[in-house]
Amino acid sequence: MATGQGERLFDVIGAVMAKAGIVWPDVAALGVGTGPGNFTGIRIGVSAARGLALGLGVPAIGVDRFACLALDGPDLPTMIPAPRGLAWVARAGHAPEQVDPANHKGPFIAAPGDFPTLAATPPTFALAIAIARLADARRDTPQPRPAPLYLRPADAAPPSEAAPALLD
Repeated sequence: MATGQGERLFDVIGAVMAKAGIVWPDVAALGVGTGPGNFTGIRIGVSAARGLALGLGVPAIGVDRFACLALDGPDLPTMIPAPRGLAWVARAGHAPEQVDPANHKGPFIAAPGDFPTLAATPPTFALAIAIARLADARRDTPQPRPAPLYLRPADAAPPSEAAPALLD
């Protein structure tokens, strides 16, 4: 969806729950993707999960996309598209680094279609399934509140002019 994700999110969640035959009291924990990914989509998802978890009295568990790609797969780096034709590559135990995917050497795991000209190994699980599996595996251990995973600073800059004075 180009716009309207926030307005449609709870309708989609309700439809998925209805299809699965569950109701809100059945929910024991919530898993949410924390990125990297679409800035607005990640913020909407994380905010919704945190709010629902608070209202339901259940844990919200954040799961990053690199962990999802690597779940039960071969021991390879994971690669995710980045802006401007670049990519983020994460290796187990190391922070993600930004690379030019055309210059990346060696095998890697990436979602189908993310790098169509490169020979990527597909992940074992679809993203939503990997989030659910990892969140379930973590739900009985203390987890930090989910927060978006930002790998680079925002493109937007603060205004260069001072804000106008407010009158009482």
